[in-house]
Amino acid sequence: MRNLIPSWVRVPLVFFIIFGITEYIIDSGDKPAFVEYPVVGLFLLLVLLILIAIEAIIGALENVMLHKLDAEARARFLEEKQKTYQFTWLKDTYIKLVGTKPIEEEGEIILDHDYDGIKELDNNLPPWWLYAFYISIVFAAVYLLRFHVFNGENQFDELETELADAKLAIEAYKKTAKDLVDVNTVTLLTDASDLSAGKTTFETNCVACHMADGGGGIGPNLTDKYWILGGDIKHVFKTVSEGGRSGKGMIAWKQQLKPAQIAQVASYVLSLQGTTPANPKEPQGDLWGETDANPAPAAEADIEASTTTVE
Repeated sequence: MRNLIPSWVRVPLVFFIIFGITEYIIDSGDKPAFVEYPVVGLFLLLVLLILIAIEAIIGALENVMLHKLDAEARARFLEEKQKTYQFTWLKDTYIKLVGTKPIEEEGEIILDHDYDGIKELDNNLPPWWLYAFYISIVFAAVYLLRFHVFNGENQFDELETELADAKLAIEAYKKTAKDLVDVNTVTLLTDASDLSAGKTTFETNCVACHMADGGGGIGPNLTDKYWILGGDIKHVFKTVSEGGRSGKGMIAWKQQLKPAQIAQVASYVLSLQGTTPANPKEPQGDLWGETDANPAPAAEADIEASTTTVE
């Protein structure tokens, strides 16, 4: 390597190879490893200094060796070194890959045909082209057996697999992304953290109309079983999100609250069922959940068509 690549190329090359290996092992994400972990930056700096020191030492030893040679040997060594640094090996490799005869030897491969003084050379096919042709034949045979004889997985199969994986990933994401919830996917939340967050939202935005204990004021009592626009989680979510009856009910909160917050406050409202407020307001609406007083909850399509509101 020293005879082919000069030191000003070797040092950065080796350094960035080590840098890449370090990045791959640590895999710190979007930020480079030396930014995420300063100790890695110090390590890379130490590696760079060591590489520079090694090059300096080898250069010094080379100079000492040159001074021990006589003038002719020194000149010959420097000449060979200069030729190496000119990448003459690339030229030799190119000539071998092309496979043509030098101009001086073209007389050996001239054909007997003569077209108005134009003669034809009988050069062999270039080795690079010939090898590529052989490789393509091998590849075609393997491809034929793989996909047409043994029915290997093709691009359509890969696409279907990737689509299935993507659907699973989306479903998994939806389970953790609470703000994707809507009236069709909302479920009653029972975790203490969700109910606590819902209570905070309720106390911030709802107590003026419903009182802190949910007993009702301007708005209806939320602790009894009577509901104006429905008393399950989907109806309550829709009510909070879209607002109550036109001109009578509360405003729509979907502009001020995120879907996750609406789900939390709706769940908290339903947790008030059966509690005893200090001054409960008289029942309003229909008795929810009783077949003799109120029909079963509306279908999902009816929920979307109605303007349900917690009242």
